[in-house]
Amino acid sequence: MSAFSRRSFLMAAASIGLSVPFLVANARAQQSGGQSRILVACFSRTGNTRTVAEQIVTLTGADFFELKTTHSYPAEYRATTDQAKREQQQNFRPQLTDNVSNMDQYDVVFVGYPNWWGTMPMAFFSFLEAYDFAGKSIVPFCTHEGSRLGRSVADIEALCPNAALLGGLALRGASDGSIVTASTSAQSAVRDWVGSLRLS
Repeated sequence: MSAFSRRSFLMAAASIGLSVPFLVANARAQQSGGQSRILVACFSRTGNTRTVAEQIVTLTGADFFELKTTHSYPAEYRATTDQAKREQQQNFRPQLTDNVSNMDQYDVVFVGYPNWWGTMPMAFFSFLEAYDFAGKSIVPFCTHEGSRLGRSVADIEALCPNAALLGGLALRGASDGSIVTASTSAQSAVRDWVGSLRLS
């Protein structure tokens, strides 16, 4: 990012209320030959979590990676949660359709997911076990029906003991697929949360 474009970005972002720590971190993230140091990885069934992830990408200039499994989930919500419960009980590790080939370049990894039975979907267990997160910062965010982040933070800590875990965000979603996270209040919450993080 050139000095001019970096200055323009900082001025524009400041005008919508983003904090100085965020602005500095974002400017740093866009250095190193134009490669981002921030990755947003998400798993989304209805699109709620993806909506949040896309906003974070816009705010931070991060790269985006969406987890997808080789097996499908039912369209009906209750059938999906029943399958998710069975996967948890079996400690199942779903196979992912793709991988992050350049994980070493990222210093900060946002991980976004719907809260299923008190934690993240088992696809994220597969994802977090596939890479070395030592020395990286992991930032969780989730959509939920009332259980917020549940025990997912503890599960991330257990899977990535040598990573730094930053404060997460939980947003109320909806099982009928309505994009609650696209509301003005949700977008404001995401913007304020990202602005409060120290990503450097």
